[in-house]
Amino acid sequence: MNRPERSTVTIAVTVCIVAAAAAIALASMTFYHRQAVGSTPRASASLRVPEPRVVQARLPSTGFSYLGVYEGSDPSVGQYARVEKFARTVGRQPNIVMSYSSWGEPFSISFAQTALQHGASLLIDLDPTSTSCASIAAGQQDAFLKSYAESVKAFGYPVIISFGHEMNGTWYPWGWPFTQPAVFVRAWRHIVDVFRETGADNVTWLWTINSVASYEGPIADYWPGASYVTWVAVDAYYYSSDDDFSGVFGPSIAAVRQLTDKPLLISETAIGQVAGQASKIPGLFAGISSGGLLGFVWYDQAQDDGIYHQNWRLEGHPDSIAAFRAAVATYLPQIATGPAVGFPRPNTAG
Repeated sequence: MNRPERSTVTIAVTVCIVAAAAAIALASMTFYHRQAVGSTPRASASLRVPEPRVVQARLPSTGFSYLGVYEGSDPSVGQYARVEKFARTVGRQPNIVMSYSSWGEPFSISFAQTALQHGASLLIDLDPTSTSCASIAAGQQDAFLKSYAESVKAFGYPVIISFGHEMNGTWYPWGWPFTQPAVFVRAWRHIVDVFRETGADNVTWLWTINSVASYEGPIADYWPGASYVTWVAVDAYYYSSDDDFSGVFGPSIAAVRQLTDKPLLISETAIGQVAGQASKIPGLFAGISSGGLLGFVWYDQAQDDGIYHQNWRLEGHPDSIAAFRAAVATYLPQIATGPAVGFPRPNTAG
């Protein structure tokens, strides 16, 4: 066989081999393709990354269910040691921890998680300290609001937010008479709208007034409307020996009830030493229970600057501690004390 004939045969054989290999490969590809198609649902299910969603994080809203405390507004984890000391003092973990937040200060997920691990929700007084209600209402603060809302959404558990607390009082620039009530209302609604548009529906919106007085602004003018409020709240203190529950809270509760029947929290209170702290504690608990209120947040601070800024702390006052412990045992025997008790699960696949 000469060279051209060998070449022809070689080419022919090579073509046959390539064709056979191609046929085998095609058959194999078809087989494995069919196998892969048949197993796709199982493979996808095992590898799929769940899409996060925000839980409709609704806190219980009936009966005397909340014992809260304010121990300062430092959001560092170390700050929680003061809350734990209060818990040891009164014999019960608080399930609300309050903090004031200046405008522009980011939401601290780490502090919120620390509170959650102790069975508590954060109550944040978000105040327009470096801006105006007009600026907020006009959308000029949306960058901050959206960032804050995204952080709250990412946390995923219940957060209580009170914007511009005590707006009917005369001591804050967002309140009476420095900011027109209509402007305050527009700012409040805009904030809630931004959070809702962001998907941060794990917020309990708390509308907080100072105890009503003739020299303060009319609370009805500051009411944002039922669709923009989850809970309502009153801030008031016992200053003198004549103070009792009905005198301190009665007129304010009545005024709020003329506007709404939303669940009501005493979001900031304490009894001073001048007022007879130990003797008045049982009446505070009894009034909240008989009035069907949600509970209260104790302002555990020592101010020592006149009758309106007394030493409100329980620590260091054995009679007060004993009275508080006895009242907790009587009125809040079932209060949640463990991590995440009563809370929805965090962001999970929907």
